[in-house]
Amino acid sequence: MSTRFLTCLAAAALACAAADRDAAAWPAITREARPWSYWWWMGSAVDAPNLTRELERYRAAGWGGVHIIPIYGARGYEARYLEYLSPAWMAMLAHTIREAERLDMGVDMTLGTGWCFGGPNIGPEHANLVVVPRRTPEGGYEIGVRETMRVKRAAPGGEGWMLNPLYGAAIRAYLPRFTAAFAAYAGPRPRAFYHDSFEYNANWSPDLPAEFERRRGYRLQDEFPALFGSGPADRVSRVKSDYRETLSDLLAEYFTPAWTGWAHQHGARARNQAHGSPANLLDLYAQADIPETEMFREDRSTLIAKLASSAAHIMGRKLVAAESGTWLAEHFQETFADLKDLLTQLLLAGVNHVFYHGTCYSPDDAPWPGWLFYASTQMNPRNPIWRDAPAFNEWLARSQAMLQAGAADPDFLLYWPVYDVWQQPEGLEMKFTVHSRAWLDEQPFGRFARELYGRGWSFDFVSDRLLAQVSAAADGALRTPGARYAAILIPACQRMPVETMARLLSLADSGATVVFDSALPEDVPGLGHLESRRAALRKLTGSLAFRDTPAGGVRMAPRGAGRVLLGPAEAALAYAGLRRETLTGHPGLEFLRRARGKTREYFLANRGRQTVDGWTPLARGGRQAILMDPLTGETGEAALRRRADGGAEVYVRLEPGESVFVRLRPDRAPGVPPWRYRRPGVREVRLRGTWQVEFVAGGPELPPSARLADPAFWTEFAGEAGQRFGGTARYTIEFDAPPGEWFLDLGTVRESARVRLNGRELGTLFAPPYRRYAGRLEPKANRLEIEVTGLAANRIRDLDRRKVVWRVFHDINLVNQRYQPFDASGWPVRESGLAGPVRLREAVAVQPGRVR
Repeated sequence: MSTRFLTCLAAAALACAAADRDAAAWPAITREARPWSYWWWMGSAVDAPNLTRELERYRAAGWGGVHIIPIYGARGYEARYLEYLSPAWMAMLAHTIREAERLDMGVDMTLGTGWCFGGPNIGPEHANLVVVPRRTPEGGYEIGVRETMRVKRAAPGGEGWMLNPLYGAAIRAYLPRFTAAFAAYAGPRPRAFYHDSFEYNANWSPDLPAEFERRRGYRLQDEFPALFGSGPADRVSRVKSDYRETLSDLLAEYFTPAWTGWAHQHGARARNQAHGSPANLLDLYAQADIPETEMFREDRSTLIAKLASSAAHIMGRKLVAAESGTWLAEHFQETFADLKDLLTQLLLAGVNHVFYHGTCYSPDDAPWPGWLFYASTQMNPRNPIWRDAPAFNEWLARSQAMLQAGAADPDFLLYWPVYDVWQQPEGLEMKFTVHSRAWLDEQPFGRFARELYGRGWSFDFVSDRLLAQVSAAADGALRTPGARYAAILIPACQRMPVETMARLLSLADSGATVVFDSALPEDVPGLGHLESRRAALRKLTGSLAFRDTPAGGVRMAPRGAGRVLLGPAEAALAYAGLRRETLTGHPGLEFLRRARGKTREYFLANRGRQTVDGWTPLARGGRQAILMDPLTGETGEAALRRRADGGAEVYVRLEPGESVFVRLRPDRAPGVPPWRYRRPGVREVRLRGTWQVEFVAGGPELPPSARLADPAFWTEFAGEAGQRFGGTARYTIEFDAPPGEWFLDLGTVRESARVRLNGRELGTLFAPPYRRYAGRLEPKANRLEIEVTGLAANRIRDLDRRKVVWRVFHDINLVNQRYQPFDASGWPVRESGLAGPVRLREAVAVQPGRVR
């Protein structure tokens, strides 16, 4: 046998071994896979040494980047303030980006200070305007306008009017200031420029009447009575629909393209929060390189977040960002368990680029707790929870790396009938916010979409404007710049533009499947050229020759190379060959599905209260399933059963709050170790002995060490020092163990715990269940060390009880969740530490096929 042949054989073997490893490997953790954070520069009072120190701390904790937002300053530090965009400010920007690059981090920045766009270069003629209608003596209307809002929380050099986002001349007047600043700047550029959510108070522009007439075909001035609510309800609704559509057009055609185009001209991407605007959110999200959604306090909607991810999927954007953790709980009471639940919901909605909200730059000479923003999860190195942030960020980075790989794998496009929302007689402009969600939740469409999601259908939303990005492939699928879909579903809606119906039928002519849920739209929106448009819509719908099908209640109209289906949505989708994911039949089990070539990857999360333990059905199939735990990094081949319908069943065990990835491969890679299924058994051993407790980090001072018969919260045994302490204590015990394999169960933990057993790291636990597989133990003298980290709440309470002045910020200073002055002096002492009981629980091997 030749040496060359042996060399080739060895190389082939190595390549196969590498391929086997890759089959179960996590994607590379890039800077964009790691979490980023909003980074407020208070008064822009930054300096190079502190910037470097802060960035190094962030990188050590596992961050991938920061987003600079200059805001108001801290009292007593005015001499350090830098004027926004001044040469000194730009020098600090350059230093930040260079240091971030050294640390493999990225930097974004707001195109302005505070929020929203505006500042000293915006005069009254370009400021945001609100219309003020007045009745004339003759019974008609005349209008006036008034400037309404100045930049919120502006930094030095950023004060002034908010611009009018409805007025193209306003954004054109705004951008030259930034063009001049960067023309004189020789440093590296930010990765992206950012626009915050729409908090403008604007519903008019100087050119609105002319734009309205050009677009809608009649004079808005002639319909002022209807616009302001007088006259027949149908006419009022139609005029308001046309008015709202015009506002949407102005934002989508003037405002967003102007500033995103400016970002591109300056070598950066555009990151945009569209929510809060009166425009069709899908259209604005689609124009950004990085669309960004948010969940705010209790205002949490998976479907609203899916508007951003849908636009990204359609347009082929890799990243979907989210402002994450805003007012998640009261200051200093946010836990990683709370944050994990929130982020899991965002990941399920298609978000894969989390921005913590957030972090204040704080110089090292600022007394604890440092400089703080008024409305955030305080994710900074001075907060005790920071100690365990690296482990939390590893879980998030693995999850985001998986969700950034490949492409979306939805079943169909779901049309958003926005005209049914716009054509309402109440109000004037209509803002699509994440706070008040009546525009979605209380609409028939919202209820319909929520039911589809709960039933296990995977879809992306599509708008009238985005239908221009959809074409029919040769195999009948619908394709966009970023994804493929088996069909498009039109929910039951009353109104549809003629152009939209024509586009849908054109797609069917080209081979696509178009599904109408139960009924065709019967009318057009708006008022202009009403009768001619109605006639055009009737002609289009009348061209459909439906006939019955074997599916119950479903009718089909052949159309060119494709077809139009009419009937109950789920029956029609099934007739078209689509299959929903029936795994959602387990209460609380949710999923997101993505594709990498012929491999399918599921993100499964148990957000319910019951354990998932058994064969879990998947609509997609494969020859090998690999389970991947983002919390521990473990991977292994899962038990798999292939179904006759082409799907699969994978054995999965998930406790409440747990998540896992399932990688379904079209072929079988040998050499992947099996996934070891275990569950806690009935047999348990409570750890007995003397617990040594030592305080290792935190303040205001470390309480004295203690010896305990049983673990207990330090707020119970450490006296007054323990009740004002925020930080970490190490609980240590030596114990004997019976033979067998065991889980270590910590019982009650407040709030996170690093666990070390016999010198071996078992990991960091930051959310229930506080349990980790420990394996076989020594019969004698096992040493267990648990470093428990609590919150800053009790330390803040102590400062306020002693009336220490630490809230030293201008503008809004620091407020509570009700936007009232913050005062923790009346808080009860918050439990902190380890209460147990700490137990060994038998690890029982689970045999797939038998669920016990």
